[in-house]
Amino acid sequence: MITKNVKPVDFDSYVAGFPKNTQKLLKQLRATILKAAPKAEEVISYGMPAFKLNGMLVWMAGYSKHIGFYPKPSGIAAFKKELSIYKNAKGSVQFPLDKPLPLALITKIVKFRVAENLLKAKMKKTSV
Repeated sequence: MITKNVKPVDFDSYVAGFPKNTQKLLKQLRATILKAAPKAEEVISYGMPAFKLNGMLVWMAGYSKHIGFYPKPSGIAAFKKELSIYKNAKGSVQFPLDKPLPLALITKIVKFRVAENLLKAKMKKTSV
């Protein structure tokens, strides 16, 4: 795990401090997000990898027992039924390290968030 006083500057430096299995899952999650949102920009936000496209889309993080995925409260609410099998909260979901990531569901959530941000940006332009 990355120590608290060393802040990652990019995805690779963030992932480097995790065990191999966690690294593999984080890389899978990253690839899935980028495939669903190819124009998204990778950033580090709140000390974890995040993706921006017309505002923040999603964040992700590694932990000792799970992968955290943070698609904002709207991303959780829109897929509440599908996410109900995972531990989740208002804006987050935990995917256990000992199970495959639900990549198809993650793709749907990311695409939902892209559409949401594009609509928000469009509404902002028309109201100016």
